[in-house]
Amino acid sequence: MMPNEVQLAPDKVAAALRQISRGFAALADAVASNPSDPPEDERYRAVMEAWGDRGLTRTEASALFREHGFSPQTAGGWARGDWMETRNDGCRYLTRRSRRWLAEQEERHER
Repeated sequence: MMPNEVQLAPDKVAAALRQISRGFAALADAVASNPSDPPEDERYRAVMEAWGDRGLTRTEASALFREHGFSPQTAGGWARGDWMETRNDGCRYLTRRSRRWLAEQEERHER
């Protein structure tokens, strides 16, 4: 190794690239957003209501997010945040946390 040569750890490079990718996805969402679109929380609620208790394949989950104005990568954030989980059958399901949040939102809208 040369004196000025930097050795990059592959896992750190991969993590940095993921952060950059999320940043670009957020920027693309912001640029493409329409002021007349429903607020993000309402769109989250719509996703969860449409999802229900059924399991979705990766393709179905991505399509559902897209249908409500989110990038398909949103699913990864939901998995990391414990909003959805992949079970042994390979399908994605909303977690208890998601169902609890949805119930709280429905309560607020009933008032």
